[in-house]
This record gives sequence, C-alpha cells and structure tokens, in this order.
Amino acid sequence: MAWIRRVRTASGATAVQIADSVNGRRRIVAHVGSAHTEAELGLLMRQAQELLDDPGQGELDLGIAPAARKADLIGPVRSGEAPLFDLQEAAGRSDRQVVAPARVVSTGSDVLFQALARVFEDLGFAPVTDEVFASLVIARIVEPTSILDVPRVLTDLGQDPASVKTLRRTLQRCHSGGWREKIAAVCFSHAQRAGDVSLCLYDVTTLYFEAEKEDDLRKVGFSKERRVDPQIVVGLLVDRGGFRLEIGCFEGLTAETTTILPIIRQFKERHHLEHMVVVADAGMLSAGNLRELDEAGFGFIVGSRTTKAPIDLASHFRWHGDAFTDEQVIDTITPKTTRTIENGPATKAEPVWHRDEHPRSWRAVWAFSAKRSARDAKTLTAQENRARAVVDGEKAARTPRFVTLKGDATVLDEAALARARRLAGLKGYVSNIPATLMSAREVISSYHDLWHVEQSFRLSKTDLAARPMHVHTQDTIEAHLTLVFTALAVVRETQARAGLGIRSIVRQLRPLRSATIAINGTQQTFPPQINPEQKAILDAIHRPRTQALSD
Repeated sequence: MAWIRRVRTASGATAVQIADSVNGRRRIVAHVGSAHTEAELGLLMRQAQELLDDPGQGELDLGIAPAARKADLIGPVRSGEAPLFDLQEAAGRSDRQVVAPARVVSTGSDVLFQALARVFEDLGFAPVTDEVFASLVIARIVEPTSILDVPRVLTDLGQDPASVKTLRRTLQRCHSGGWREKIAAVCFSHAQRAGDVSLCLYDVTTLYFEAEKEDDLRKVGFSKERRVDPQIVVGLLVDRGGFRLEIGCFEGLTAETTTILPIIRQFKERHHLEHMVVVADAGMLSAGNLRELDEAGFGFIVGSRTTKAPIDLASHFRWHGDAFTDEQVIDTITPKTTRTIENGPATKAEPVWHRDEHPRSWRAVWAFSAKRSARDAKTLTAQENRARAVVDGEKAARTPRFVTLKGDATVLDEAALARARRLAGLKGYVSNIPATLMSAREVISSYHDLWHVEQSFRLSKTDLAARPMHVHTQDTIEAHLTLVFTALAVVRETQARAGLGIRSIVRQLRPLRSATIAINGTQQTFPPQINPEQKAILDAIHRPRTQALSD
C-alpha cells in the first residue's frame, strides 16, 4: 500500500514523496516536490493525495519532476472557518477572502536625511544635543520653514517627526541647557583638528522682525537695507576657512563697532586662548576698538578708510607723486589719532612700524590695484554725473556725494572729487602685527579671507532663511540663532566634503526616494536607484574631510 512521506532535506526544505513497500522493502514511487514554506507544503500534500486517490494513475517514469499547481492567494481564516488547507475545495468556497494588491504606503528622501545626519554626528554634535534637535537642524538645511511646518519636511525626508510641542520644548532646552556653549566647544575642537584657529574673521549683520512694536532686544536701528522694522545685530566669528566658531546677539540699536570686543573676549575665555589675530572690515575701525584689542593682547587686521591715505602716504605723494604700479604694496604707519603724526614727508623711505619706536601709530599697509582703479574711476564718474545733474537742477534728490553748499547755491565739490580720483585703486589695512611676524602681503591675504564670513551671512539669510524671524521672546530668538549656527557648521562641512553648494546637494539627493510597500499583510521598504553622480556625492559626504585630505 502506498502512502505520503515527508522528508527534511539538507537545504532545510521538506520533500513530499509517495512511497510503498514491496516484499518488506521501502521504495519511492514518486517525488512530488520540495516545500520551503507552510503554504507550499500544503499544496504539495494536496497534490500527493490526488495522485493516491486516482485509481487509473499508473507508474510511468518519464524523468519529469511534477510541478506544483498555481493556487489563488487566500486571506486569513475567519473565526469558525476550516483551516487553509482543509480537504474541502477552497475554490468552491463563496466566503473566501482574497488578499488586496500591493500598495505604496509612503515614500521619503531618507538618503538625503541620513547623509546630513552623518555629517552632524561626525562633527560631534550628537552627544551634546538630542535626536529631535538634529532633525530640526537637518530640516532647516533642506527646507527652511516655520516650526509648525517642520513635521511636513521631516515626513518628506522619510522620518517619523516629533510633535510641534516636542519641537518647541527642544528649542527651550537648547537655550536653558546651554547647548550653544557646548556646540561652540565642538566647533572649536573640529576647527583645531582641521586647521589653525590662531587667526579668526569677524563681521556683523542685522536680522529684522515682522513686528510692529519694539522691546528690550528688538529695536529699530541702522539698516543697510533702509528698513524700519525692529531688528537685532548678530556678530559671527569664523576661522580663516569659514568654519563657524562663535555667534553673538545684540539689541538692534547697538553700533557695529561695539560688538567685536564682547564676542572676541567670550571666545578667548571659553577656550583659554593666549594669542589670536582678529580680522575685521573697516566698519569695525575705531580708535577705542583698536586700543582695547591691543591692550587685551589680541592681534588685529582691520580695513582702513581711504580718507586716511593722504596722511599715511604723505611721503610717497611728495617723493613719487600719484604714480603707482599694479599690485604695488607700501608698508608704512598710520597715526592712532589725527592729533599725532609720526610719519613726516621729509623722509623719503617709509618707516617700518615698531611698537616701541612708534607708540602713537599703528602699522598701515596700502595696496594699489589697476583693476580696482578702473572700477573706482567708473564709479566716481557716475557719482560726478549725478552730482552735476543735481547742481544743474536736472535731478531732484538727496544731496549726493561731491555736492556742497556755497552760500544758498549747490555747487560741485571739485576738491573732494579730485582727491577721490587721486586715491582711486588704493586699499588700506591697519594692524598691530610687526612685519617680522607677518609680511605685508600676508596681511592683505588674511584680510581678503573675510569673504568667508560674508558668505556665511548670505547663506544664513538665503539658504537657511534666518530672516525674517517669527519668534518673539529673547529665549526663542537665542535658540533660533543656536539652531542656525549649528546648521551653518553642518552646511560648511558638507560643502567642503562634496565640493558643491548646499542647494546643489539638496537638489541632487532629495529626489532619491525610498518606498514602503504593503503586500500580503506585510510592509517592506525598498531603497532608490542611485546613479553614479549621486553616488559620488554620497561617498564624498560619508567620508570625513580629514580622511579625504590624508588620502
């Protein structure tokens, strides 16, 4: 008599066979198939039973292994129903439940999120913050928006976002927990590993608010954009490569020249620095600022106003006239105040600044550029034409440059115009660093690195949308600046690794969307296909910059 036999194979599958016994010896009549799942095993058992039940089925060995028949997918058994592989015909059941077709549950740009999260972790921010703050930073980089809209951005990035209340509480902890100080310490450590922090760049900007009333912090002040909205003044300190080191917030009426010392002192005390050089533009130039920086032990390189050139270059103008050669550099001295002049035109050679020999002067470096001269000449011509139009009554406007009053009449200031044309092409730099420590061209080169700070401000105002600000209290404003400060650091490191701007990185990686699909009662997430260009960007981002430089 034949029977159905189940045997475990070496691969872990279950073989279904039909066997019988002849003269006490067991033999295999047919091998029905091998099952890897319970469903396949049930189908093979049914097929084997049908072979046994067929009275006309003879044994004919054709060397062909029988294949399992196709069966409709049948859903979970309802309460009180027979099991899935009951001997009754499932096809004849009128109440069977057919499984729904596959559906896409969600998609998300988690590839972009994970790439930015990797940079966030590599910089060392994760141990001093938390996951919710990290998600806020990444959302700010990808699509700056209000905190109410952050969950939508995070969902689009394939994340399960925290509630808006949790996001707000995280920003509160960010300020009350002193996260900015911890983040600044991490940034300083990273900058030390990546390069030299003995020279830092400083600049200021303003962030305005869409508010009608002023308060203790938000006040109407000087605005380069001539806005009348309440604003705050923000100071930013970066290393010579543009990596963020310190940020400070001041009320809107604060003069730019008074912001540099608090930021520098805070930075020096936080990191216990003894010597450092600060580079700032001409807006920071004031006799009090330079004196206090020098007394505090800081070196400085500050842009000089062109109006000081006739005093500083008096000797050159007497012995050489207005003649300059392209890229000519003159290393001389400039008086700390206009009341004391140590550089007399009677001496042909320019004096070399020394602290002990010139106690009433600073070092001054002047450079001439033919390209700058042509640009200045073009600007001066436009200003002259505008002034003449106002003098002739052809144009009504505020009193422009080179227009002065003579009695009741407006006239062209010929002397001021001639003086400006004489100084076209000159750019000055004031410093307290001796020539023995830093050459004139190194002074100029260090000052030109200030574009990194300006780039950071442009990035924060445009790509990170740091303004207009919709927060109101000082705590939330400070937390917002900490968030932007952290995002700037992540952006700078990401750009340095990939060699691309952050907007280009987001545009190329955000379309890479993973898909979560529901099928047969289960969900599976499938990664996106990545082309070679996108893979190159991801590989660069996932490799720390220090490793790339060593390679």
